[in-house]
Amino acid sequence: MLEMRPNCECCDAALPADSERAYICSFECTFCASCANGHLHETCPNCGGTLRLRPSRAMHLWEQFPASTEHIHKPDCGQA
Repeated sequence: MLEMRPNCECCDAALPADSERAYICSFECTFCASCANGHLHETCPNCGGTLRLRPSRAMHLWEQFPASTEHIHKPDCGQA
């Protein structure tokens, strides 16, 4: 089950669980579309994996499987 993290690790933009602008890698590192498609070039700066759009979760499962509230912010991510 995906954690559905609430923010972009680079710019700290809010990414609600139902956001269509959240990108993740296979380790669930989470980034907004601007960072993922911009300076990260769809590559996770943490593991080198490919960033893809985060899938959605069916509404009837939110109560049983809520999204994460843990913020991870690395303001210097993806910078040379």
